[in-house]
Amino acid sequence: MNADTAAPPRPSPLLLRRLLALFYDLWPVLALWMLTAVPFTLLDVAASGGNTRHNIAPYSPLQWLLWLCCWAVAGVYATLSWKRGGQTLGMRPWRLYVRGVDGAPSMGRLWKRYALATLSLLCGGLGFWWALVDRDRLTWHDRLSNTRLVRIPKE
Repeated sequence: MNADTAAPPRPSPLLLRRLLALFYDLWPVLALWMLTAVPFTLLDVAASGGNTRHNIAPYSPLQWLLWLCCWAVAGVYATLSWKRGGQTLGMRPWRLYVRGVDGAPSMGRLWKRYALATLSLLCGGLGFWWALVDRDRLTWHDRLSNTRLVRIPKE
């Protein structure tokens, strides 16, 4: 087999870098979640008659609203970061960049990417692990949102 007939090398799945970037992004998102929880906690304290040793009841409407707001705040962080510079804080040290298949991705595509990545994580990360077997080394959210995660070469 000569060099002309050899299959082109498969692109890197970037799986370890993706997971490390997610871990790095956990910290700013955790801080944003804490800020998001403050009004909910104050509302719960007021509703319980000033009892500061009271927790928001599990599976209550207030808790579901808090989780929805936390998901939305994390989505705003991710999508605005991707739109503004192509990277979140966690993606920068790993030189990862989000781009659209046909140019700069729209906010709709970026929100679709975020929502699909959330579903992928809820499925035990199956959409991320898919990159190991995909012919183009793409995750579910890469493929379904028409966006790609690329590695920026060293300068």
